[in-house]
Amino acid sequence: MSEPTVSLTGLCKSFGPVKAVTDVSFEVYPAEIFGLLGPNGAGKTTTIRMMLDIYRPDRGQIAVFGGRLDEAKKDRIGYLPEERGLYKDLKLEPTLVYLATLKGLDEATARKRLTGWLQRLDLWDHRHKKIQDLSRGMQQKAQIIATLIHEPDLIVVDEPFSGLDPVNTRLVMGIIEEQRQAGRTIIMSTHQMYQVEALCNRIVLINRGRSVLYGKVDEIKRNFAGNAVVVTGQGDFSQVAGALEARRENGAWHLALAPGVSSQDIFRALALRDDVKVERFEIAEPSLDDIFVSVVQGAGAGEAGNA
Repeated sequence: MSEPTVSLTGLCKSFGPVKAVTDVSFEVYPAEIFGLLGPNGAGKTTTIRMMLDIYRPDRGQIAVFGGRLDEAKKDRIGYLPEERGLYKDLKLEPTLVYLATLKGLDEATARKRLTGWLQRLDLWDHRHKKIQDLSRGMQQKAQIIATLIHEPDLIVVDEPFSGLDPVNTRLVMGIIEEQRQAGRTIIMSTHQMYQVEALCNRIVLINRGRSVLYGKVDEIKRNFAGNAVVVTGQGDFSQVAGALEARRENGAWHLALAPGVSSQDIFRALALRDDVKVERFEIAEPSLDDIFVSVVQGAGAGEAGNA
């Protein structure tokens, strides 16, 4: 395997008494889309900011492009933060040209590349508008252009699909996949698990400041097989003993199992109830949603139980 583009080992970061990151480690390689996942407040953004040298870790090692991040390496990175960072009272086109020059492009090259990006993302007719007059989705697409226009080798995107309708979501998914095919490294942080399943080949799940799940998506799903069941029938299956979460999709109930609970335990719990009638019961391949809930809520229940 080639040398990792990013390698983080044992990262720790506190802000006063608050431990934002306690122990995070992972590696990301060229030509892969890597999912950085976790609940709100888990430490994802702090990890990203340490990786990009915005914060300095209290402890741990960070290597980007084989070593310490310097100013030349920063020009090889494209970063899409969750919080929009565009100048709201300036016009779109000059703002994007200016941001491109900050990443080392000359103005003529920036304008040439920008034309193609604006046309592709349906922003050409809006290039003379102030950014504050653009819709939320248009602003998101503008930030995506700012992230990619200098053709970075490492792309870090935090909630890249925020504010996008289904058509533009599909367009941006295609753009991210194109970047991977071009050999670039993409780190994607998002709460939209179906996007992660569609795009990412490996993930890390951070919870309470620690890496708690790390590896290939298909292998993780195989390891969690049996941690979810699908039930159809008559009655309300939203509250079943032993299930962490129940959601209804296309007339079927998907139940995510709590740690230590088997599918047989769920089956017995349903058999004892008079208010439901089971018509179909099967073990499901868990989605990343199911795994996310099982790991995060399971950890919370475990810590509460140990308190």
